[in-house]
Amino acid sequence: MKPAKQQRSRTKFIFITGGVLSSLGKGLAAAAIGALLESRGLKITFQKLDPYINVDPGTMNPFQHGEVYVTDDGAETDLDLGHYERYTSVSLGQRNNYTSGRIYHTVISKERRGEYLGGTVQVIPHITDEIKKAVRQLEDEVDVAIVEIGGTIGDIESLPFLEAIRQLRTDLGRENTIYIHVTLVPYIKTAGEVKTKPTQHSVKELRAIGIQPDILLCRTETTLSDELKDKIGLFCNVERDAVITARDVDDIYEVPLCFHAEGLDDKILKLLNIWTGAPRLEPWQELVAKIKNPIREVPIAIIGKYVELKESYKSLHEALVHGGVANDARVVLHYVSAEDIEAQGPSQLLAHCHGILVPGGFGGRGVAGKIMAITHAREQKVPFFGICLGMQLATVEFARNIAGLADADSTEFNPGSPHPVIYFIKEWYDYRTSRVQIREESGELGGTLRLGSYPCTLREKTFARAAYGVEQVDERHRHRYEFNNEYRERLVEAGLVISGTSPDDKLVEIVELADHPWFLGCQFHPEFKSRPMRPHPLFAAFIKAALDHQG
Repeated sequence: MKPAKQQRSRTKFIFITGGVLSSLGKGLAAAAIGALLESRGLKITFQKLDPYINVDPGTMNPFQHGEVYVTDDGAETDLDLGHYERYTSVSLGQRNNYTSGRIYHTVISKERRGEYLGGTVQVIPHITDEIKKAVRQLEDEVDVAIVEIGGTIGDIESLPFLEAIRQLRTDLGRENTIYIHVTLVPYIKTAGEVKTKPTQHSVKELRAIGIQPDILLCRTETTLSDELKDKIGLFCNVERDAVITARDVDDIYEVPLCFHAEGLDDKILKLLNIWTGAPRLEPWQELVAKIKNPIREVPIAIIGKYVELKESYKSLHEALVHGGVANDARVVLHYVSAEDIEAQGPSQLLAHCHGILVPGGFGGRGVAGKIMAITHAREQKVPFFGICLGMQLATVEFARNIAGLADADSTEFNPGSPHPVIYFIKEWYDYRTSRVQIREESGELGGTLRLGSYPCTLREKTFARAAYGVEQVDERHRHRYEFNNEYRERLVEAGLVISGTSPDDKLVEIVELADHPWFLGCQFHPEFKSRPMRPHPLFAAFIKAALDHQG
C-alpha cells in the first residue's frame, strides 16, 4: 500500500503551547510573534484553542476566566484574541476561537444526525479530526497562522488538541509547521540560582505525547546566560539559538522588541523557510518611548465589581493606556470597588481622581455604588465615561435625579419598575444580516445578547461627534438591555443629550450631558477596537478631558 500523500498548504503554521504553570503569557507571546511577522510584510492570522468544556466564554464568571472579548461578527471569545488584535492589524471572528465544548458539540451533533453511519465515535479520530478541520480553515488565506493551545502541558483536557497538532505536522509537512513551547525558568532567591529543571520536565511531558518543540520561550526575570541556554538546549534537544529569553518587561508593548533582540523572528523564518526583508520596528520603538516618557500623568477611577481581578477589564485597561499615549500622558488606574462606594460614599474614594469610568457588567451587585459614583461625577463636574452598563446606569441616575422619575430603573434589576428607562428589547434590526433579530427573555442565557458590530450615527455638536470627527461609526456590542424609547422625549426635555443612535434612530447608542466638561455614556464597548498605535477616539477624548480637569 502506498503511503497517503501529504496535503501541502501555502500557509505556514506556528503552534504555541505552555508548560509548568498557567499565566506564563502564551497569548502575549503569540501576539508579539504576530507583530514581528507582520512588520516584515507577512499576512498573518491567529487561532486560540481552549480545552474547557464551555461552548464559549460568554457565560463564564470573569473571576474565573477574565474578560470576554467580542469580535465584529459577534463571537464571544477568550481575552487572548484581544491581544492578537491589539498587536496586529488582523480582524478575528468565530473561527478564530474554539473550545472543547464547541468541538464536542459539533461531533455529537453529527453523530445524532447519523453522519458517522453508526460507527463508534471516538476521541481519535473523530474529535481530533474536527480540531484539525477547525485549524485548517485558516489555510491558503494567509502566509502564517499562529495557533495557541490553551491550558498547560499535562492537563488531561488538552490532550485531544495536542494530539491534533501532532498529527498536523504529518499532514502539512515539517517545513510548514513549527512548535513553540512557553515555559518557566525560575530564579530561586534563597539559592541565588536560576533553575532549568521545570523547563526540562515540561519538555519531557511534551515529547512523551509526540511533540518535539522547535523553539523554547523561557519566561524568566533576567536574561539567560549562554551557559544556561546551552544547558537547556542540550537537555531539551533544542538548538541553542532556539532557546529564547522571554524576560519580564516593564510594559507589555516591549515584548516584540525583546523577542526581536533575541533573534526569535529570524529563527522562525529560518525554520519555516520563509524569506522576508528586515522588520519595520520603528512604530513599536516610538510607542514604547511614549509610554516610558510621558509628559503628564492623570489618575482615573474605574468603578467595578471585579476589581480584584484586573484581567476582567483587560481591554478596558489597555484602551485607557492607549488614550494616555494619544495625549502623551501616563494614565494611573485606580480600581475602586462599587460596593466600597456603597459602604463609604464616593467623596473620599474618588476625590483624587480626575476622571471616572463605569464599565460594563451584568447583575445587580454593586449597582447602587456605581450610581453613586455617577452622581458624584455629574455634580462635581468630573469627566465621566460610562460603557454599556455604565451608560444604562447614567440614564437611570439622570432619570431619578434630574428628570423627576424617582423610581426609574432597569428591568434587569427591577422587573416591576414603574419607570423602566432601561429594558429588555425583544427585537431589533440587525444590519449585518439585514433582518429582524428576535430574542425571548426566558431563552438560554447565552442567546439573548445583542452581539458584534453595529453602525451608529452621530449627532453634530456633541462630545461624540467631536471625538470621532465623522458622521457614522461601527462599534462592537455585548448587552441584553437597551434604552427605552418610551422615556426618550421626557429625558431629552430634562436635558439628556442623545448623541448617537442606530441609523434608523430606533436604538439609542450614546447619551451625554451638555452642561458638563465631558460626560458621555455609550451602549457599545469601544475598548474592543482600541489599538496602541490607533487609540480609540472616545478614550483619547476622555483622557484629554481628565487632563484638562486636572489643570
